[in-house]
Amino acid sequence: MADAVPVRCPACLRENGYAAPVFPCACGNPVTPPLDLASPPRELTHRTWTQSWVAVRCGACGRESEWPHPEVGCTSCGTVVLVPVHPLEPAGGVPRTPPSSPPSTSSPPRGAETPGRPVSPAGSAGSAATPGPRSHPLNDSAPIPGDPPPSDPPPAAPPTTDPPVPRPAFRPVTIRTARDAVVTAALYLRWLGFQDVRQPDGRPIPSTAVDLRAPGLVAQVDPTTAPAGLRAVECVWLNGLTACATSVYFSLAGYTEDARARADDLGIPLFVMDLTGMPQPVNDPAEDLLGMGA
Repeated sequence: MADAVPVRCPACLRENGYAAPVFPCACGNPVTPPLDLASPPRELTHRTWTQSWVAVRCGACGRESEWPHPEVGCTSCGTVVLVPVHPLEPAGGVPRTPPSSPPSTSSPPRGAETPGRPVSPAGSAGSAATPGPRSHPLNDSAPIPGDPPPSDPPPAAPPTTDPPVPRPAFRPVTIRTARDAVVTAALYLRWLGFQDVRQPDGRPIPSTAVDLRAPGLVAQVDPTTAPAGLRAVECVWLNGLTACATSVYFSLAGYTEDARARADDLGIPLFVMDLTGMPQPVNDPAEDLLGMGA
């Protein structure tokens, strides 16, 4: 974790210590949002899903990903303060790769004029009845006397395939609040290979679970302390069926017996999260998703 820096609350002007979190990039290297300490922090009065994320570029591989926007709660007045972050600079141009070999300097075809070997002009004495160097009265492909016998072309090398790159280990985020559980589930889904994992815009239907969406994915995150029941599992299955997407469920308190049995019948991956932020598969569909990824 980065060193703590002072952040002044815009409401009560009290300074609070804040250390920027460290997130795992897909390449396995740690990524920290670049804090802009020269800009004044601003008070968070209305939270939206889009403004809760910030784009950060990995310094090792150059990958751009979205991570939670840095924020700190004032210990004096309770105001939530957003810490400014430097915007992404345009990536530099990629230098062009020089050619791997110089232009071909192979000898010219037989019959062409080369230094040190003059060619008699056509129609000169003693050459009028002489056929050209590659002519043949019957077949152009027939061998010419004096030429070496043709050799078989070398066998083509079998195509080589690069071995698959192993997925780096998932780095959990400690769960202290319900929002931490949602963020952890979103990070885990991205680690599995789902892209652009977001909470849908608009007013959600009143529910204890939080909806997460991505192309080909419908996920539910239950941050409550009660086990997820049969109705919750069937609801996420219906949402995935409507969207023609994979349905996934995350729960902090586990699942009831009938919910697990129904999820096995429907093929819904079930994950349970502990307070360390490490999701664990609890049924075979979840094991399959963990092994194969998105």
